[in-house]
Amino acid sequence: MIHHLRTWEEKVVVLAGQICPPALPYIRRYQRFFRYLVAGGTAAMVDLGLLYIFTDFFLIHYLWSAIWAFIVSFFVSFLLQKFWTFQNTETDRMHVQMTVYFLVAVANLALNTLLMYLFVDYFHIWYVLAQVLASGLIACESFFISRHIVFKRRVSSSTTS
Repeated sequence: MIHHLRTWEEKVVVLAGQICPPALPYIRRYQRFFRYLVAGGTAAMVDLGLLYIFTDFFLIHYLWSAIWAFIVSFFVSFLLQKFWTFQNTETDRMHVQMTVYFLVAVANLALNTLLMYLFVDYFHIWYVLAQVLASGLIACESFFISRHIVFKRRVSSSTTS
């Protein structure tokens, strides 16, 4: 699947370069950020879709729906961010990365739940829009944590004599 995403990504970049050649260097420079947005957007669509389905079809309270939707979207997010966005293919530390990513995600879940509660119960914002707002705020801090902590490339220590 990741191979298909990389192929699709390259086709989109080439097409964008053909449409607007002066933009190509900037697209290449910020390609990781664009991948982050697409991967995060995909996880967010999974999250929002499940939130809606759980709340409106299964009649689960919106806070519980948000928690369950978050859990599913966590795995979607981790796999896309690790293998596609940050192109981190090492698997020997994957359990450590997933643990750290999960701890960040749990903190984000608590923040998300608090924001959902405030937006819906105090500001009377529709729960789906509240989730979009909360997700946008959380996405900003998550990019930097993922890039600089979770998926930071290890520097191989080579011994020189």
